[in-house]
This record gives sequence, C-alpha cells and structure tokens, in this order.
Amino acid sequence: MTRRHISSGSRFEAEIGYSRAVVDGDLVFVSGTTGYDYASMTIAPDAVTQCEQAFRNIAAALAEAGATMDDVVRVVFYLPERADWPPCWPVVRRWLGTARPAATMLVAGLQDPAMRIEIEVTARLRRE
Repeated sequence: MTRRHISSGSRFEAEIGYSRAVVDGDLVFVSGTTGYDYASMTIAPDAVTQCEQAFRNIAAALAEAGATMDDVVRVVFYLPERADWPPCWPVVRRWLGTARPAATMLVAGLQDPAMRIEIEVTARLRRE
C-alpha cells in the first residue's frame, strides 16, 4: 500500500511539518483542524463559526482523499472552553448526523488563543 499526503495549503503544515490528511490503505486520517479560512488565513472569533469552517476544511481534505463526511468513523473535538461545546452541537449534527461516528470531546488548550475548537477525524474509504 502506498501512503498519500494531502495538504490544505495552510502555512502551518509547511512550518510545523505535518499534512492536513494522510491516506493509508482504506483509512483517511485528518489532522486536528481549526476554523481558519485558509484562503484568507483569518479565523472568526466564535466557536460556532469556527466549527462550521473546520468542517468545511475537513470536508475538502476528505474529498481530495476520495471520501465524504458520511465516511467518518471517528471524531475527536478539542475545546479550550467547555461552555463553547453545546452551541456547536447543531453544526456537528448537520455535518455528522448521517455518519454518527464514535466521538470524544476534550477540554484542552489549543495552539493559539484565537482557536475555539479543533476537530480531528478518521474516515474509511468505501471500496466497490
């Protein structure tokens, strides 16, 4: 099996040394993804808007890998503030309500204080 790396074009990937996603066999591992809009390198101030953007970033990486949000089997959410989690639930349900992956939410500090949520997913490619 070959390993394939996927980049979002974020400057962080080159500066730090990681990939947005890695396809290895039937699995797609998407790195912890925040709410940065990579086109403008801006981030909204609130967790809900960041959650939505993070899912758009994840969906783009999955699409490049040949997967969709419905292929997600595992998700981990990281939030610095526990109170930001319940307002994100409707966004999570909209993006993952069909897949209903195994999930974990952790309260943890993130790389930048502007980051209100980080989302990491694992998906399985559907082979015909």
